[in-house]
Amino acid sequence: MSDPGGEATRAPRGRAGVGRNRRDGARLDGGRLNDTRSNSARLNGVPGWMLLAAVLGLAFILVPPLAMALKVDWAHFIPLVTSQASVDALSLSLRTACLSTVLCIVLGVPLAAVLSRARFPGQRVLRALVLLPLVIPPVVGGLALLYAFGRFGLLGPPLRAVGVELSFSTAAVVLAQAFVSLPYLVLSMEGALSSGDVRYETVAATLGSSPAATWWRVTLPLALPGLLSGAVLAFARCLGEFGATLTFAGNLQGVTRTLPLEIYLARESDPDAAAALALLLVAVAVLVVGLAHGPWVRRKAGVR
Repeated sequence: MSDPGGEATRAPRGRAGVGRNRRDGARLDGGRLNDTRSNSARLNGVPGWMLLAAVLGLAFILVPPLAMALKVDWAHFIPLVTSQASVDALSLSLRTACLSTVLCIVLGVPLAAVLSRARFPGQRVLRALVLLPLVIPPVVGGLALLYAFGRFGLLGPPLRAVGVELSFSTAAVVLAQAFVSLPYLVLSMEGALSSGDVRYETVAATLGSSPAATWWRVTLPLALPGLLSGAVLAFARCLGEFGATLTFAGNLQGVTRTLPLEIYLARESDPDAAAALALLLVAVAVLVVGLAHGPWVRRKAGVR
């Protein structure tokens, strides 16, 4: 004899089992969907052909330095890069690049602040003029500096009257490097200031902070990552400067002959030394960029 109560009891259990199976299947489908979405997120919507083009672009950047590294005479690498001329050139490049970067910061931060925060007629023209060193050949920039600060240039006689000679001196190297590197810092800093949250500055002003105090305590710390990136770009550009330096400062060993100029001279007389010095310059630039984007610097700048 059948038990109606038992059948009634078994029926809900059967429906519950079916429900659990459906939920388990939904979880599996959801997991597959999440995996698919995760893969899509990793690709970030980039088409396959664009990834291939990106690989080709990366190869275009990396293959020439790799070819140069293969060309280096590694058995004589240390003697080549530690000769007196090489050491003088590297030391001069590092010293002048540091001074030029400081000059770029002193001149570029106010320019970036004006371009990003002020509103006045001719602002676009001013921005275009600031970027002018980026679009003109470095040799033209060096010639312009010579006509401006040279012995017989526009400002040459007044400077000479007070005992200042800029052309064909180490100071000329600093000016040439700063001239071609300044736009990099201005662009980076202007972007950081334009994208910053002005609410913090508004709150500081509401609490009675002066514009100068707000700048030093609020605005500048918020824009510090942009300042750091711009300074690194400017420093790297200073290290590699050649045309403007040669035109305005000349090529005197220990005075104006930076590492790029030493590489250019060695290219004709000693190709092995030129390759070794070029690789050394690349290594120094990579080291600087790596240190500037290291974890401790990023934490200090508040970048994750």
